[in-house]
Amino acid sequence: MISILHRVLNVLLATSVAILIVPVSLQIFSRFTSIIPHYIWTEEMARFLFVWTVMLGAAVGVREQAHFDVDLWPDLSPRLNAGVKLIASVAILGFALVFVWAGYEFTRFGWNRTSELADLPLWTIHIAWPITGLLWLIFQGQHAVKQLRIALGGSAS
Repeated sequence: MISILHRVLNVLLATSVAILIVPVSLQIFSRFTSIIPHYIWTEEMARFLFVWTVMLGAAVGVREQAHFDVDLWPDLSPRLNAGVKLIASVAILGFALVFVWAGYEFTRFGWNRTSELADLPLWTIHIAWPITGLLWLIFQGQHAVKQLRIALGGSAS
């Protein structure tokens, strides 16, 4: 199930980047040419899509362990290395819980509000934070379980 979720997120990420090209291109063309009128909704649409692109990318990055890390320790045994990674996983899970909790409050705050220019419902952008937090919990939780197994002397599978 987690692999399917990961593939769906990759498709959504690629789709959001592809769609993001449209309002940004309209903004550029309308500023420098008189061929098309200056659309005001394109700025907010681009902002909304950019936030979703960043949040989806962050979730995919957690799943693929693509975020950077700094090695401070010398070469450790596999069990000790897994223990250090487990501590880092717990910290990431803590941040994920903050995203879920604060994102929920953020979404409640914007539930009945709309954006100024395009009159888009703000909850559609605010809900990206708790969803990202939930995805981090799922993906980092899977990594934490794997590291815990290794730290306790088992295998990674």
